[in-house]
Amino acid sequence: MRTLVVRLDSDGDVLLAGPAVRAAARAGEVVLLCGYSGAQAAVLLPGVHRVVRWDCPWISNPAPEVRTPDIEGIVALLKGIRADVALVLTSFHQSPLPLALLLKLAGVPKVVARSTDYPGSLLDVRLREDPDVPEAERALEVARAAGFGLPPGDDGRLAITTPVETAEIGPYVVLHPGASVPARAWSPDRCAEAVTALVQAGHRVLVTGGPGETALTKYVAGTDGVDLGGRTTFAELAGLLARADAVVVGNTGPAHLAAAVGTPVVSLFAPVVPAERWAPHGPHVLLGDQNAACRGSRARECPVPGHPCLNLVTPDRVVAAVAELVGVRT
Repeated sequence: MRTLVVRLDSDGDVLLAGPAVRAAARAGEVVLLCGYSGAQAAVLLPGVHRVVRWDCPWISNPAPEVRTPDIEGIVALLKGIRADVALVLTSFHQSPLPLALLLKLAGVPKVVARSTDYPGSLLDVRLREDPDVPEAERALEVARAAGFGLPPGDDGRLAITTPVETAEIGPYVVLHPGASVPARAWSPDRCAEAVTALVQAGHRVLVTGGPGETALTKYVAGTDGVDLGGRTTFAELAGLLARADAVVVGNTGPAHLAAAVGTPVVSLFAPVVPAERWAPHGPHVLLGDQNAACRGSRARECPVPGHPCLNLVTPDRVVAAVAELVGVRT
């Protein structure tokens, strides 16, 4: 049995597909089709035998053009995988049907997905309901609908392969100030204030970020924190998070990476998407006004002046949340 699992967006989304991947892997080989922005996470998931990358024009942002040769190419690639079944995992605002069409053109005999739109003959198993449950559970429901269940003793938590060892010596707290969507990020000033407040409370603070966030991490770390911006791979970041007492982060990939290594999260969560679905899938304290005016807007840029849903959270509240979580691990 060869199962194609599809999750075409970012690293955090791919991590949340992990339990569904492990369920499918019980039945045989799993090939994971993901976007380039999710490939770092894909290679860390237990149960994945092969990762295939594709920049999907109706998922990626910014989106590539739709060109006939590219579509013909992905159909040929899908045909070459020779999957027995495909699980198309999508968020509540995404449709699985464009990809289901390509999978049918590629000859995949069984396609399973959740769709509120009428799928015609594109889906062989269709989940109609879209409950407000954690995203990892929504993905796992698709795997179950295809006949796959978790192995005995697997509780459905997020997981990755063994994290890379790092040179950092604990105890420490990680603060990750960046986010791929600006509306989901705490302001740099608030982050810098939190670093100082955490250090004053007795914590060593490591500030992490990607290669394009080095100016941000340098500012946030200031003279109190340790600036690690651009200095870790995604796998090395996993190792760093695994040894942290807690992680302070917005709704972005490292929040789910922290959950996957069992580290508690202080989640600065903007309600532009529902926390019921996207909050860290593990021990966490949720901060931010979940009833703010931006609720459910899916905005990429904050539509409310001053970004009050997050920026009204004080550094002292973050310090208290870290104190609440230290020692709580999965």
